[in-house]
Formats: sequence, structure tokens, C-alpha cells
Amino acid sequence: MRVMLWGDRSVGSGNAAGSFRLGSGILGGVDGAGGTTYDDRIGDEPRGAAAAAPPVRRELLLIGMGAGDPDWLTLEAVRAIRSIDVLFVVLKEAEYDEPVLARREVVRRHRDTPLRVVELRDPPRPWRSAPDYDAAVARWRAQRREQWGAAVGAELAGGGSGGFLVWGDPGLYESTLAIVEELAAAAPADRALTVRVLPGISSVLALAARHRIPLNRQGRAVQISPARLVVDGMPAGVDDVVVMLDGRATFATIDPEGLDIYWGAYLGSADEILIAGPLVQVRDEIAAVRAAATERKGWMFDIYLLRRRQVTPRRTGSVEAGAISRRRRPG
Repeated sequence: MRVMLWGDRSVGSGNAAGSFRLGSGILGGVDGAGGTTYDDRIGDEPRGAAAAAPPVRRELLLIGMGAGDPDWLTLEAVRAIRSIDVLFVVLKEAEYDEPVLARREVVRRHRDTPLRVVELRDPPRPWRSAPDYDAAVARWRAQRREQWGAAVGAELAGGGSGGFLVWGDPGLYESTLAIVEELAAAAPADRALTVRVLPGISSVLALAARHRIPLNRQGRAVQISPARLVVDGMPAGVDDVVVMLDGRATFATIDPEGLDIYWGAYLGSADEILIAGPLVQVRDEIAAVRAAATERKGWMFDIYLLRRRQVTPRRTGSVEAGAISRRRRPG
């Protein structure tokens, strides 16, 4: 775990041990130079801290930062970035450096004073090859909860507010909220941890905006799904599906008959890519462009809408229609 300042223009070199060192950006003690050391237990205090402390107020803000463009922050999110005492940044695999730089740019644009930043190295994600997906995800979340709990307990030991800049929206296919809620539930009464969620522009909405299309057709539903649930094709009775978390180009393997695709990658960034058309005609192009971009950048953030060209006929005499008819009967 690294601790540093973002946006600090006043600190010089030659800081004493136990303070911020600009050469490495590491707080003394983490790299063996002395200072604070954190145990990997939920809510653990820095060693040597006072045994008794008065009740403190602690708050975690999950700040939706949008899907890639620093201008996609809400005014509420900007106020939160300016007010928090510490920012927790989760580092994933080595190839995901650009999302960290995007968070740094968001802070640079919207905060005038230095911000204390704690980097948390994410546990490996074994479920990509694990035979039991649910069990693998549960173990990974438990590891995250343990690590984050130790960091939050140490950084907010005396109270204050911390934040996570969450890509897109914290409420859509994002585990941060569930883990933070578990931390809050486990917090003791004298060190209560409140959670506040600030919505952001999700990649789902960004995709529709970039392609200039509505997500749904008139009077129709739209489904949002992980790719692993559409490996056998479009769900029965569903005409519009937004597909996320597709690490295997599932769109290229399903039956393309009668389907259009609206695909986007790196939405809101300088590397944004958009392709749309009949799936049978553009799926090979998308697969090739996607592979080349992944090779060039080392990572891929993409999302797409699969849409039936002909909508499924409406059922007549539905339960809903029957209910409306019954309500309109006199007497």
C-alpha cells in the first residue's frame, strides 16, 4: 500500500523519515523507512496508537466519476472531491495504469489543494479460470474487504471523510458499494462509518449518447447483462440487451441473425472507438479492432447494445392489461 499526495506543489525534497517522500511517493514505514505500519485486519489501528479514543465520525463517499471524460462529473461529485480528506485508489492489474491517471486528472481539474491518496493493490481475480465462479468471487471480495478495512481503519482512525472515485456509476456492476457497506456494518458503535453514494454517468448512458440512440424502444424494456449470460444468444422475449463485462468478444460467437450491434470502447476518452451495424456484417471488424486496441493499450473497456431488428410481438390479454380492464369496470 502506497500513500502519497496528489496536487501537492509546496512540499520540497529531503523530508524526514515518516513523512512524504516525493521520490517514491511512499509514506515512511510502507517501504521500510520507519513510520506507520498497517496490519491487514479490518478496522486495525496504526500500531502504537492510543488505546482509548472518544467516538469519532467517519464517512466514506463513493463518487461516480463517469465513464471516461473528466467533464462527466456532476456538481455534487466535484464538491465531494474538494471536501474529502483522503482518496482510496484501487490498483488492478499492471496494465490498468491509465484509469489511475484518469482519476489523477479528475482530481487535478477539480481540486485546488493537495489530496492525500492511499493506493490499494487489488487481489488477483481468479474467477476467470476458477471452476466455481461464485465461490471465487466471494473469496476475492473477502480479500478486498480485509485490505480496505485495514486501510480505512488506519486512515480514518481519528475521524474524517474518505472517498473512492468509482468508474461510471457506483450502482451498476460495481462491487465497491457492496464491500463498503459490509465495512460500515462491521464498524463498532463508537467508530461508526457512514456511506454516501454519488451517482455518475454510466457507460450504458454514454454508449447510447455517443451512438445517438435511445436505449429502449417505445413501450419496451431493456435488459442490462454480463456477457456470460448471453453466450447462448439473446434471451427469449428480450429485444434490447446492453452487454457488459465481456472479456471474450461474446458478440462474435452468438447467432447474428436479425441483430444489430452498437459497440463502444474507451468511451469518453481520446481513444474512444464506435462501431455500429448489422451484427453479421460488423462483428469481425469489431473483433479485429478490439484485439488491436487491447494489444496497443494493454487493457480494454468496452460495452455494446444488441438489438433485434424486428421487435417481439406484444402478447395480448396480458396480466397487466387484464388488471387495467378490471379496474375500469363499473361497480
